[in-house]
Amino acid sequence: MKITDLLVPERISLNRKLTGKTAAIDALISLHEKSGSLSDSAVYKKAILAREAQGSTAIGDGIAIPHAKSPAVKKPALAALTCPAGVDYKALDGKPSRLLFMIASPEDGDLHLEVLAKLMTLLMDGTFRESLLAAASPAEFISVIDKAEKSSDKVKSEASSKVASYRVLAVTACPTGIAHTYMAAEALEKAGERLGYPLKAETNGSGGAKNVLTAAEIEAADGIIIAADKSVDMARFNGKRLISVKVSDGIKKPDELIERIMSGDAPIYTHKGEMPSASQDGESIGRQIYKHLMNGVSHMLPFVVAGGIFIAIAFLIDSIAGAPQDANFGTNTPAAAFFKTVGGYAFNFMIPILAAFIAGSIADRPGLLVGFVGGYLATLGSTFAAVAGDIPSGFLGALFAGFAGGYLMLGLRRLLDLLPDALEGIKPVLLYPILGLALIAILMCTVNPFMGMINTSLTNFLTAMNNTSKILLGCVLGAMMSIDMGGPFNKAAYVFGTAAISSGNYDIMAAVMIGGMVPPLAIALATTFFGSRFTKEERKSGPVNYIMGLSFITEGAIPYAASDPLRVIPSCALGAAVAGGLSMLFGCTLMAPHGGIFVFAVVGNWAMYLLSLAVGSAVGMLLLAVLKKKKAN
Repeated sequence: MKITDLLVPERISLNRKLTGKTAAIDALISLHEKSGSLSDSAVYKKAILAREAQGSTAIGDGIAIPHAKSPAVKKPALAALTCPAGVDYKALDGKPSRLLFMIASPEDGDLHLEVLAKLMTLLMDGTFRESLLAAASPAEFISVIDKAEKSSDKVKSEASSKVASYRVLAVTACPTGIAHTYMAAEALEKAGERLGYPLKAETNGSGGAKNVLTAAEIEAADGIIIAADKSVDMARFNGKRLISVKVSDGIKKPDELIERIMSGDAPIYTHKGEMPSASQDGESIGRQIYKHLMNGVSHMLPFVVAGGIFIAIAFLIDSIAGAPQDANFGTNTPAAAFFKTVGGYAFNFMIPILAAFIAGSIADRPGLLVGFVGGYLATLGSTFAAVAGDIPSGFLGALFAGFAGGYLMLGLRRLLDLLPDALEGIKPVLLYPILGLALIAILMCTVNPFMGMINTSLTNFLTAMNNTSKILLGCVLGAMMSIDMGGPFNKAAYVFGTAAISSGNYDIMAAVMIGGMVPPLAIALATTFFGSRFTKEERKSGPVNYIMGLSFITEGAIPYAASDPLRVIPSCALGAAVAGGLSMLFGCTLMAPHGGIFVFAVVGNWAMYLLSLAVGSAVGMLLLAVLKKKKAN
C-alpha cells in the first residue's frame, strides 16, 4: 500500500485561509466527510478533540497532523490542506502551521499505519514540504508525494542491504502511536546519520512495535534514547547508558540527545524498580512521591467503590425488609448478608492494595509483597504481643507501609547486589521475598503498638470530656471520625459511641455517625460544584460518595484523603466537627451503631440531624474548594 492509496484529490484543499485551530479541524473533517470516509462526522470530531486535549498535534516546522481512531471512520484515509499564511495550531515551536494532514483511522486494523509512517518521515524534509506548499493542483500535490515516496523506498532498500553497527539506539512512542512516534524516529535516525553515529529507532506504534531492537544491537550500542509519552519495555536496557525524554524532544532535539549519549553524559540505567535518573530530569522528590501515591490510589479505587455500593445495598435491603435497626443491621436478611459480606471482603483488600501498589511503584515487583503484607498488618494492627491484631492503624498506617516497604526493598536490593553473581537467579524468588517479608513484619509490629497507646489515651480523654461540654465533645468525636478513617482516632470515637449506647447515652452515637458521614458527602459535593479542583478520574468517582456518605461509609473518602492528605483531611475533619457539634447542640440521638440514612427512623430529632449533616458537609465542601488547587487536566 502507498501513501497515495489513502489520499485522493477530493480530500485535498490548497491555499486556504483559516481563522484558527477550530476552523482548520472543521475544514479537514469536511474533506473527509464529503469524500465518504466517515459515517458520523460529529463522533469523529469528538475523537479528534480528545486527542488534541492530550497535547497539540502541531509538531512544528509549519506542520500539523491531527489524527484519531474512531468507529465513525469507514476506512483509513488522509485529508490535506495548505494554508500559506499559516494558522495558529499551538505548535511546539510556536510557529504557525502551513501544511496540515488529518489521519482518519478505524478502530480495527493497522495495515495503513506503516504507510502513514512513511508520510511522517517524508515531512521531516524541508524541500519536500515546500514542494507540497507550491503545488498548484491536488494532482500535483499527490505527484510530489508519489515521487518522494519512491525515492525514499529506494534509499531505504540500499541502506538495508548494508550491515550497520549502530552506535545509538532509540525507542519512540506517543499515546496514540500514529504520528509523533514515527516523526521522532525519523528525526533521530537522520540526526544520527548527520552526526556520524548510526542510529536505529524502534517505533511503538498503534500497530505494535516495529523495527524492534535486538539483544545483540542493545549489547553493542553506546547508549539508548527513550523518546516516549507512554510506558515501554525497559528491562532489556539494564546496564546501558540511557536518556528518557518526551516524544516531542525526540522530534525537536535529536542532535542534543545523541550528543549526550556519545559524550557519556547519560546515566547508567539499572532496572530495579526505581525510575532511571534520566526520567527524573527536572522532577522534584515531591513529584516522584506523588506519582507513587497516585499509583496506589488508582488501584485501590475500584475496591472502595464496589465494596461501598455493595454495603449500601445491604442496608437498603434490610431497610425495605423492615429488619430491626440494631447492631446486626445490614445482615438480618440473607440477601442483605450476602451483599454486606462480599462488600466487606472488597473493603478488606482496599488498604493492602493501596500499600502494595505504592511499594510496587517504588520498587517494582519485589515491592508488591512487602506493601501488601504491610498494608494488611496495618488493617489488623498487628504487634509482637498480638500478631493476629490489636489496634488498626487505618489508611495512614497503609501509607507508611507502602512508602516504607518500597524504599526498604530498594535498600535491600542494593545490599544484596554485593552477593556473588551466582546467586542472582535466586534473589527474586527467594531472597527478596523472605527478607522483605521479615523486615516489613518487624517494622509494622514495631509501629502499631503506638497506635494502641494513642487509642487508650483518646478513650480516656473522651471519657473525661463527656463530663464537661457536650457540644465540644460532639465536635471532637466528629473530627476524630474523619482524621484517619479506620485508624486509632476513628476506632476510638466509634467504640466510644457504641459503648455509650449500651449505657443509654444515645446522643454520643449520633455525633459519631454524622462525623463519619460528612467526609464522603463533602467530597461528593466538592467534585460536583468545584470540579476544577479534582482530576478527571476523581470527578468520575465523586458522585458515588453521595451514596457512601448517606450510608455512613466513611471509606469512600479514603482515595481523596490519600492523594492529598494535607488539604482533604483538615477540610473533612472541620466539616465533621461542625456536624458533630450541631448534632449535640440540637439534642439529636441515635440508637443504632451504623446504617446511615437507612436508620434515620430511630434518630431522635431527625430534622435537625439532617440540617446538621447538610451544614457540616457544606463546610467541608467549601474548605476543599478553598484549600485545593485547580488541576490542569
